[in-house]
Amino acid sequence: MLHPQVQQALDAISSRPIENVFLVACGGSSALMYPSKYFLDREAKTIAADLYSSNEFIHRNPVRLGSKSLVILCSHSGNTPETAEAAKFARSKGALTVSLTNEPASPLAEASEHVIKYSYGPDAPAFETNYSIMYQLVSGLLYVKEENAKFHRMIHSLQGLQAAYDRAKIQFADQAKAFAASNKDEKVIYTMASGANYGVAYSFAICILMEMQWIHSHAIHAGEYFHGPFEILDKTVPIIQLLGLDETRPLEERALHFSRQYGEKLIVIDAKEFDLSGIDEDLKGYISPLVLNFVLRQFANELADARNHPLSTRRYMWKVPY
Repeated sequence: MLHPQVQQALDAISSRPIENVFLVACGGSSALMYPSKYFLDREAKTIAADLYSSNEFIHRNPVRLGSKSLVILCSHSGNTPETAEAAKFARSKGALTVSLTNEPASPLAEASEHVIKYSYGPDAPAFETNYSIMYQLVSGLLYVKEENAKFHRMIHSLQGLQAAYDRAKIQFADQAKAFAASNKDEKVIYTMASGANYGVAYSFAICILMEMQWIHSHAIHAGEYFHGPFEILDKTVPIIQLLGLDETRPLEERALHFSRQYGEKLIVIDAKEFDLSGIDEDLKGYISPLVLNFVLRQFANELADARNHPLSTRRYMWKVPY
């Protein structure tokens, strides 16, 4: 069964012509949209998809934004001013707006036509969390507009996500502790991925390492590794290499092959090692980024503990004007 607020949004979507989708958010809320963007690129036949940082969405003012557009926005607190303004901007252009948030009584919720509250926290059911809600929404969009045959199997697979998380938590517990012990004093840690997994790498680099741990980082796209970034590699540089199950895996494998020749501090998380029982085979490439993200959160928790630097610590965010 779909999340009821997702169903309400899909009912509204079904009654309107939709030619394009804009995924709009900032930071981690933007990163969680990458798998859905990948899904739309792979599956949509008549609907184009773009992903924008909220403020640039407003200032760039895409010429195709209009009455046949669907704008999906996300802000965990609902208080991100750029995203709330982006919702208002989209509506001023005649677009249909659907927003995801953990706070239904927030500026973003007030600015949007349809609001979906997702669950959050260690006890939140995986099916009701933000990554899952995004997949329910975009796969539902393609079902009502293009009769995409994967919709019902996607919902069924997402219902198996909690079990996959539970298995991964046990499987990677020791590796997460070892990562924290080995890297707690590092001044820079890179993350690398491609395709549906790139947003996970981006989120870990930007939101976890830089924002929450004050460790210098950068998310390297595996396809861009050999066009500059590989020059920083030596035996002292830590790189977290994610390997997914989507069609871009050869890019990640090529990058890892090179890194193993010249680097030593490699942390490899390979989705082939996950137990994805209950998830349809042809959907594992779409679902595996969600499990990669879950595993990396274990790594983040252990790193924060090892460094005695809680993930809630901030220097500027929410503390000074910006």
